[in-house]
Amino acid sequence: MNRIFSLLAVSAIATAGLAVVYAKDKAPVAVQAVGKPVDCVSTNQIRDTRIIDDRTIDFKMSGRKTLRNTLPYSCPSLRSEDRFSYRVTNGQLCNIDVIRVLNNYGGRLQEGVACGLGKFQPVEKVPG
Repeated sequence: MNRIFSLLAVSAIATAGLAVVYAKDKAPVAVQAVGKPVDCVSTNQIRDTRIIDDRTIDFKMSGRKTLRNTLPYSCPSLRSEDRFSYRVTNGQLCNIDVIRVLNNYGGRLQEGVACGLGKFQPVEKVPG
């Protein structure tokens, strides 16, 4: 129930041009690049995210696709805070956009450091 509420809340916020994304505590999976990177993704296609480290975010898309975004620079506290927000105006998240780490101060979330995104590289799990 909690997960459904969270997804509905993120979905409702995303359609308003703002999304709050909470990472899941899962171990990183080995992946390999498949295809060419893209500049933008439609926010209504984003189903989940996984923050790998302070520079890498996997975007789980509809259709069971995963797009890995490797930020050009490290984003302090991204992994330790495990959540970020973004704002879009055209329904797409692009490599020219920024994310903001969400910091927890006394039970309240506040936007912290802004970090630029890279391109979105389609990836698949490494067989084996």
